[in-house]
Amino acid sequence: MSTTQFDKIYHGLSPEVGKFRVANSGMAWKGEENEKVVALPSGDIKWAQWFRVARNFQLRVGLKDRRRETFDGFMREDHDKLASLLKQYFAVTLEVKDVTFKGWNWGVTDIQGQDLAFLVSNKTAFELPLNQVANSNIAGKTEVSLEFASSPSAGKKSSRNAPDEMTEIRFYVPGTHVRARGSDAGSQKSDDEEGEEMSAAQAFHDAIKEKAEIGQVAGDLVLSFEEVLVLTPRGRYDLDMFIDFLRLRGKTYDYKILYSSISKLFLLPKDDQHVLFILGLSTPIRQGQTRYQYLVMQFAREEETTAELNMSEEDIAKYDKLKKHYEDPTFEVVSGVFRALSKKKIIGSGAFQSRGGHPGIKANFKAVQGDLFMLERYIFFVSKQPMLIELSDIHQCVFSRVGAGVGATAARTFDLKIITKGGPELTFTSINKEEHEPVESYLKDKKIKLKNEMVPDVDLLAAGAGDSDEEMQSVASSGDERPRPRVGGDDDDSEEDEDFEASSSDEGSPTESESDSSGGGVTASDASGDRELAKGSKTKKLSKKKAKAKEKGSDDEDEDEGEKPKKAAAKPKPKPAKPKKDDDAMDVDEKPKPKPKPKVKSTPKDDEDGPAKKKQKIST
Repeated sequence: MSTTQFDKIYHGLSPEVGKFRVANSGMAWKGEENEKVVALPSGDIKWAQWFRVARNFQLRVGLKDRRRETFDGFMREDHDKLASLLKQYFAVTLEVKDVTFKGWNWGVTDIQGQDLAFLVSNKTAFELPLNQVANSNIAGKTEVSLEFASSPSAGKKSSRNAPDEMTEIRFYVPGTHVRARGSDAGSQKSDDEEGEEMSAAQAFHDAIKEKAEIGQVAGDLVLSFEEVLVLTPRGRYDLDMFIDFLRLRGKTYDYKILYSSISKLFLLPKDDQHVLFILGLSTPIRQGQTRYQYLVMQFAREEETTAELNMSEEDIAKYDKLKKHYEDPTFEVVSGVFRALSKKKIIGSGAFQSRGGHPGIKANFKAVQGDLFMLERYIFFVSKQPMLIELSDIHQCVFSRVGAGVGATAARTFDLKIITKGGPELTFTSINKEEHEPVESYLKDKKIKLKNEMVPDVDLLAAGAGDSDEEMQSVASSGDERPRPRVGGDDDDSEEDEDFEASSSDEGSPTESESDSSGGGVTASDASGDRELAKGSKTKKLSKKKAKAKEKGSDDEDEDEGEKPKKAAAKPKPKPAKPKKDDDAMDVDEKPKPKPKPKVKSTPKDDEDGPAKKKQKIST
């Protein structure tokens, strides 16, 4: 019996090279490295196709059980030889399938057996094996994301020789789709009998899930939990536990998580009523653009579950601490089964306890609130995006208090800044001050370098009080001189009162000594008071000021100079009001006779600040 052999042929997606032989009894491929053999009996061969692929040309063989096998690496000149052999031995015609080379990224999808074909102008652009699809998710309203499982053969090779693999592809599927109801879909349907309308992306997603058998993986179900509350990613999921993997089934997203991809298990009490069970994943799961490296499940402490594993006694004996029957709290059942199937130890809460007796403390990271757990080898911040910090990776921890001027708020909380050896600085804020001592003692026990930048309470309150006193003093010093003329302005509505207010503002604006301010004040008050007395005004406060000003002599004015230097010094702002002095002088010129004596008194003041202006006033 003659046999025809072809060298350097690949089987399926394997990177291994082998030999392909065709004989009357069938076909066979044998690898060169591990000598794996794939045999196809002649009675099983039903059809054959010839494709142009990345690795030259491909022979695709269909079998009677609806399976198919592919062999890549054939040369163009091998087509005629293969076609004659298939026709001679198996009575099968080798069909040539055209492949489009347009490079368009829009077309039509068609599920052909175990493959998803993308067609452009009715020609195949590429094909995706549905048996390699791990997850199908709807990313947005019109996008469907397909995630692929990594090839097991690639993991065994070194990273240098490992091939590149596609891990995700997205399809944009716009529009709507009408799902037919009933068997007579071809008959004319009324509006009431029309099928359910849904988005085309959802219909495509459902078709992929059905054909790829996502959630219907071969193997017996060991245990299932329904409506488990998952905090990250948030939602309620059904947990289907198989021998080698976990299936998460939600309303929108389905995930397949291999136990081998679980790196850590945590069982931490959140409070007196709830317990957190956390899976640390080496391969994060995705929802759209968001990656989740931790799967956080929450269970009620008092909730109990009765469960029986769908496993034989012989299989159960292969796993450590796995029981056939469970009648315990739900979190203990779930964590016990995960520990046995994943063969990972569970990390629990350490010896650290907060003031309230909990292993964690409340803290904020940026704008996210969560629980900060101090464990034996880790500091674990559990929130919407959990963060795990190894104690061996911490260079220094700094205690600080932000916003010292705030006073009471800053005195109640403190911040913890963790400086890692090779990564960024992480600052956890709004930690209760009562937790400072437990946290500090915990870090000292772990021999971590500490730095305390917290301001003592006494200094903090003193600083806050000092700031407030200075503010009040500045307000009082700046407001003492302005309210006095405003009182006169409030009592009198005449134009002369406005003149008085303007002149009183001049009283304090340029002064640096009380003699200047008092002299200017007496002059203005006398002038305005004379006018008001002539008119029979009502101003009692102005008359009191006049009386006080007349009773005080020059000696009193000298004494006042030493008493009010601070207020005058704190009032540099009204200096721009100097131009009003000319207006005031013009108003005073209406009564030239009572003015000469007060003007002589005010000349020393004006000689200090603006002698040129006062000389002009005297001349007028």
